[in-house]
Amino acid sequence: MNSPESQDWAIDALGALAHETRLSVFRALVKAGPDGMIAGAIAESQNVPPSTLSHHLATLERAGLVQSERESRLIHYRADFSGMRRLLTFLMQDCCQGAPEMCGDLLGELVCNPPQRRDAARSGAPGASP
Repeated sequence: MNSPESQDWAIDALGALAHETRLSVFRALVKAGPDGMIAGAIAESQNVPPSTLSHHLATLERAGLVQSERESRLIHYRADFSGMRRLLTFLMQDCCQGAPEMCGDLLGELVCNPPQRRDAARSGAPGASP
């Protein structure tokens, strides 16, 4: 069983996500995928002032859920997918009292909608937006 000390990082991560703005920002970064987003685009998409957003992003970064990289004058943010996996694994590791088949279809309930390529949309390819 996990000791309380070994759970501190999970408490920090869950605490970081337990705020409406931070949860929305994290979900937007997950949706953006490995390319991530620049800080200004995140602030605009979330309708949050840049100074407020930087506080929220710093909290998510300290919790191991977001990574940042300076690109000239811009700061680029990405979801830390390994941190997200670590948290999800922690939450699910003792799932179902040793009967994993109870949780086995959990991933099947997720619906991933990958962004459509712009050239496919223009060409009228199957699955392209009109």
